Amino acid sequence: MKQFRFFNLLAVAIAFSMLLGLPAYAGKLPWAMLTPIQQEALAPVTQEWDSMPEKQQKRLLATTKRYPQFTANEKQRFLARLTEWSKLTPEQRDRAREKYKALSKVPSDKREEIKRMVLQQEAEKISAAASAVENTPEK
Repeated sequence: MKQFRFFNLLAVAIAFSMLLGLPAYAGKLPWAMLTPIQQEALAPVTQEWDSMPEKQQKRLLATTKRYPQFTANEKQRFLARLTEWSKLTPEQRDRAREKYKALSKVPSDKREEIKRMVLQQEAEKISAAASAVENTPEK
């Protein structure tokens, strides 16, 4: 009788977690088990999802919690940024996280100035690389 009761409770817990869109088990979550909203939000990484490490899946799932409340423009921006993010190598992602953490420690009044400086430096690097390519003699 106790065993029957345990399985009933387990079934209710699994059903409840599915209603909330939460995984009913630990570990990697297959794409097919995501809710339609999660699949919409994570569409840029559909192909890679099932082969992603669990830690990366959890990070991405966490980003989808507010997705249903986004406006159409916010959703478009989110998907564009996720597409860009998915193209980065793990090393580039780690560097981006480090930069984000460092920038979040800077007082807000200085943050915009630092962002402008970084963007200017990146633009100068791109410009220098482009002129180096233009000045390379063709064979």
